Amino acid sequence: MADRRTIESSLSGSSMTGSRETFEYKPTAVMPDVKVVKIGGQSILDRGRAAVFPILDEIVAARKLGIQVVLLAGGGTRARHIYSLASELEMPTGVVATLGKYIPMQNARMLQMLLAKHGGIYMLPDDFEKLPLYLQMGCIPVMSGMPPFGYWEKREEGSRIPPPRTDAGVFLSAEFLGSPRAIFIKDEDGLYTDDPKKNPAATHIARISSKELIERNLPDVVLERVVVEYLPRAQWCKELQVVNGLKPGQVLAALKGEDVGTIIRA
Repeated sequence: MADRRTIESSLSGSSMTGSRETFEYKPTAVMPDVKVVKIGGQSILDRGRAAVFPILDEIVAARKLGIQVVLLAGGGTRARHIYSLASELEMPTGVVATLGKYIPMQNARMLQMLLAKHGGIYMLPDDFEKLPLYLQMGCIPVMSGMPPFGYWEKREEGSRIPPPRTDAGVFLSAEFLGSPRAIFIKDEDGLYTDDPKKNPAATHIARISSKELIERNLPDVVLERVVVEYLPRAQWCKELQVVNGLKPGQVLAALKGEDVGTIIRA
């Protein structure tokens, strides 16, 4: 029977002398050049054709330039309605999250059909491993932004609504793929000191770190707060970019790598 030293030498690839090689762990980004983009539900999709079509045109233009794009959909007002009803019925957070996932799935299917003639293809979480093939074929993969936690979603203190929703799903997708920046298309120029729809005196914040943003504890944040908390722990996705999809050219500029809107860095 082989002794322990021989086995260790074989496993390590070293010689029979028993010396052990040291292997340095070096993580590898899966697809770092892919742009992971979310179209907001309430901010964009709920506005209908006038808001959605120009954004899709810019995404198609970017794809024709050779920019690989993965598009994720938000939930919007209908998802908030489900969360409200489920909370009133005192359903567990896992059930609330499972019910809430269907609205961004519906939105993603609508986006896919609108992009069908340009190679739009709907992708379920279980088909995520097919993403490289779809991109190599020139497709524009479209997914729900909701992370697939479902019934295993953790409850946040004082609320039944799942903390990680579609913004979190976009960030986690970007982090997995190794994309250095996740892009969020909203109906504002980015982050403000307060809700600009309610407070005209709110000041735009063009650049800010996640640490500073958490410390400032603003009354209104354009993204789910849990995403800002995730950012410092990221291996790859070190920036969140929020752009105004209602301003022509903003989405295409962001896809080209320009620093438009607001940049939240790790």
